[in-house]
Amino acid sequence: MKVMAHKAAKKQYAVIGMGRFGFSVANALSSMGFDVLAIDSDEHSTQAVSNIVTHAVTADSTDEEALRALGIRNFDVVVVAIGEDIQASILTTLILKDLGGPLIVVKAQNELHGKVLNKIGADKVIFPERDMGLRVAHHLTSPNILDYIELSDEYSIVELKATKAMFGQNLKELDIRARFGCNVMAIKRGTKMNISPAASDKLADGDILIIVGEKSDLTKLELAYSEE
Repeated sequence: MKVMAHKAAKKQYAVIGMGRFGFSVANALSSMGFDVLAIDSDEHSTQAVSNIVTHAVTADSTDEEALRALGIRNFDVVVVAIGEDIQASILTTLILKDLGGPLIVVKAQNELHGKVLNKIGADKVIFPERDMGLRVAHHLTSPNILDYIELSDEYSIVELKATKAMFGQNLKELDIRARFGCNVMAIKRGTKMNISPAASDKLADGDILIIVGEKSDLTKLELAYSEE
C-alpha cells in the first residue's frame, strides 16, 4: 500500500512503532484532528490502530525504499516510537535523516541510546519511562506539585498548587524569584490562564502556579511548600 502525504494547513504526522507508547501518541494526535500515518512491521499492530488513524501501514522502517514509497519526507513530523529494538530505532533514525524533510522525534530506551540518537541527528529525543518516573516521584514527595516537566538537564517546569500560606498574598510579597531563584510564568485559576502575571496579582485557594527554574532551586521550592 502506497501512502503519500500532501501538504495541508494542518500538520501531518507519521508514527513508527505501534507499541504502547507509539499507539498512545498516534491515538492522541488523531483525536486532536491531525492526519496520522501509523507504521509497524507487525500486521496485527497496524490492524489494531487502523480504525483510529488516517492510514495504517505494515512496513519495515529499516528499509529505506519502503519509507521513500510511503512519502515519509513529505510529513511534518515523524515520531520513531520503536520499543526494545534499539538497533532498528537507530537505523530508522539514520534513514529518516538521510531522506530529509520532517522533524524527527525519537523515543530513547536509556541515556546511552539517547546520546547516540542525538549524535546521528534526531531533532528531539524523549525518555517516556524516565520522565514519567520523575513525575511520579515529585507527586509522591510533594503533594502540592501537580505536574513536573523536564526541559533539560538543568531546567524544569512545575505546576505548584497554591498553599494556605500563599492565599491573599501577591507575587511581590511571596518574592519567589529572590527566595528560590525561580520565575512564575503563569497562574491558572479555574479554566483561565493568567500569562506573565503582575507583581500585584494576589493568590487564592485553587490557584496553580506555573514555575520555571533550575532543578536544584525548584527542589528548594518544593521542600519549602511540602510542609504546608
